[in-house]
Amino acid sequence: MKACCLCIAFMLVTTSVTVSSLSARSIHEFPLPVKETEPVSMKPEIMLNKKGALFVKKYIRSSRECLVRVKKRSLVPFSIIDSVLHKYHLPVELKYLAVIESELKPSALSHVGARGPWQLMPGTAQVLGLKTSHQNDERTNYYKSTIAAAKYLRDLYAEFHDWLLVLAAYNGGPKPVYNAIQKSGSKNFWILQNYLPAESRDHVKKFIATHYYFEGRGSETTLTRAENLAFRKMVKDFMKPGQSRNVAGTTNSIPFKQNETPVALFDMNQLFGFHIVSKTDDAISLGQREIADTKFTRLMKESEESLNAAKKIN
Repeated sequence: MKACCLCIAFMLVTTSVTVSSLSARSIHEFPLPVKETEPVSMKPEIMLNKKGALFVKKYIRSSRECLVRVKKRSLVPFSIIDSVLHKYHLPVELKYLAVIESELKPSALSHVGARGPWQLMPGTAQVLGLKTSHQNDERTNYYKSTIAAAKYLRDLYAEFHDWLLVLAAYNGGPKPVYNAIQKSGSKNFWILQNYLPAESRDHVKKFIATHYYFEGRGSETTLTRAENLAFRKMVKDFMKPGQSRNVAGTTNSIPFKQNETPVALFDMNQLFGFHIVSKTDDAISLGQREIADTKFTRLMKESEESLNAAKKIN
């Protein structure tokens, strides 16, 4: 019995020493079998630089009330705009340009004569095929004016191949953008922005902020050309062969294929003198015009009728 107790005591002491010595030794000397796992592949995401992010936060905070109001009445206007942008193979996110141009108001009129949801000047509208007479101003027709805006945006993209520069040119014309490129020695908006007119510079950043408010993320329209190319490469590297490309921040409506040079339908030189101004005049004389809500409803109905008529033709 005594011998048995001594044997058990010896075994306990030996086990204790062995465990303590193992715990003190390197794990590399006693590797444990671990199930190998495949590395986690992070989905590519569009990132906004610090300067842009700061502006976005401030703008959304200061303009939240207006943005909420616009969002409540955006369903019908956005449905019309989306249909046209799809037809012209443009990113649907460009619809947020109409938000900062006019707050989606078809009756919006600036102090320099820009009118409609896309704030087209009379000369620009006429070049793009719209009637601008007092009796029939098609700039207030959502469907027809969106077609004109889509053609203009398409031609500007053919000119600059960069959506941020397109937005700047839409606001102030192509000439100030070319001047900014020449003075800065760069085609990167974030580098040349200080050489742009203040309104055009802020116009681009307001678009980015509005985009983030509605979408919660960026897209190809919030990136420079270089950033877009880098992001597309990330997406290409991320996707496996044969897999559907459905990554947040991308669209299926890339306007132009690689190495493809689109032909502008209109002579851009005709548009250089027509500056599109985004400031709207909200003062409405009730004695001369319809109440804003009533006119908005009527103009939207006319635009929907035009859209439906066009669908029947197509």
